[in-house]
Amino acid sequence: MSSLVANGGAAPVSNPAPEPPVVNDGFWPDIDVAQLRAESRLTGNVTPERLRAATIDAVLSVNQELAVYRARMRAEGWEYAADIGETIAGARALVHRYQRAVASTVQASLAESYRDWDNTRAGDFRADFESVAADDFRRNARWAISDILGVGRCTVELI
Repeated sequence: MSSLVANGGAAPVSNPAPEPPVVNDGFWPDIDVAQLRAESRLTGNVTPERLRAATIDAVLSVNQELAVYRARMRAEGWEYAADIGETIAGARALVHRYQRAVASTVQASLAESYRDWDNTRAGDFRADFESVAADDFRRNARWAISDILGVGRCTVELI
């Protein structure tokens, strides 16, 4: 009689290096990449390098869309977005919405770029699901930007 005892000891504990924040333009807040990862429930499949690149791209994109708003606020004498509006949960509502716009843009970008290479029917289903998820994330980003700008979330026209 023989038995197998697999006891190689404890698995090594991996303490990933802290992810440095993405330093922003001074008006908008810096983005804490580790917090974004945690709040977005991103797994280890998303490498720190890819997450950082997606975050930088999202910050650039959102900042570009809000450039006129930022210029108007600066002209009114506001130096930081963190000084404008009401405070909710320890931060200004404007900051929460900006972070939501950036996080949603990051999630949309990652949902589009992490498609499965599976050619089966199940793979097609997952790709369709990820496409819908990316669209939902883009919608959430648009809504956050609309909320910052103080405009309605949708436009309806009669044809």
